[in-house]
Amino acid sequence: MTAPFHRGRRLRQSAAMRGLVRETHLSPSQLVAPLFVRSGTNVREPITSMPGQDRLSVDLIVEEAKHLASVGVGAVLLFGIPDTKDDTGTGAWAEDGPVPTAIRAIRREVPGISIWADVCLCEYTSHGHCGVLCGDTVDNDTTLPLLAKAAVAYARAGADVIAPSDMMDGRVAHLRGALDEEGFVDAAIVSYAVKYASAFYGPFREAAGSTPQKGDRRGYQMDPPNVREALREARADVAEGADMVMVKPGLPYLDVIRAVREHVDVPIVAYQVSGEYAMLHAAAERGWIDLPRAMHETTTALRRAGADILITYFARALAEGRS
Repeated sequence: MTAPFHRGRRLRQSAAMRGLVRETHLSPSQLVAPLFVRSGTNVREPITSMPGQDRLSVDLIVEEAKHLASVGVGAVLLFGIPDTKDDTGTGAWAEDGPVPTAIRAIRREVPGISIWADVCLCEYTSHGHCGVLCGDTVDNDTTLPLLAKAAVAYARAGADVIAPSDMMDGRVAHLRGALDEEGFVDAAIVSYAVKYASAFYGPFREAAGSTPQKGDRRGYQMDPPNVREALREARADVAEGADMVMVKPGLPYLDVIRAVREHVDVPIVAYQVSGEYAMLHAAAERGWIDLPRAMHETTTALRRAGADILITYFARALAEGRS
């Protein structure tokens, strides 16, 4: 009997062989861990819809950053939880706010990890929108200088990367100009260039207390059916000075990650968002899936689609090699 011309299983018979021929690799240095920082000392508030994730005071954020650095995680992404809010989100650029305070502490205590700071007003506004309201809509151009204030405050505190997630038009150029004018020419910008109006943000909004009090964000976040629009947004942000561009969410938009990868030359960041994380945990709790395998499979899929860097709530578990 003539043997088959191709026997793919020859390269699948052992873990060692599979490792040797594996095409897509994910290392801890390619991971960014999102962290929620609030005021106080020794404060740990579990986020009920995101098992294993907490709102942490600055002292505990520093300890978490130390551990993440020790297992090789490349960066942390900070989201602030303010004590008070107002119509224009002034807490976003307060020098003594939770994010600048955390940045300075991490920079002092954990010099080896990259510090990313999310720039948006939704956590800081009383209405929960990402910019200043004019009636029932967000005023794009009035919002831009306020985002710039936050970006400069975070860069002044020591952030390596400014990450605008607001989806205001022209904000990358506006932030780049403000940062350069203040002397922060080395602060990088990773733009949430392709951020869809997604159903998968619910747990994050619980964690950050950022659910809009009225209306929704579909007027400034992207419509999920669109791909060509994603390419326009990514190219526009690169032209405005973005050093990296992000696609968010991750798994429902693998095709978009691939398309963006093929059309821009800067690093691509994929955000495996709160709803993706919560969904996998919920299924695992019911015994429907194997969580460690699903964690590895989904994050590898994001890399395989073309992402260079992953923001994921699984960063610590992946870096620790949990299986």
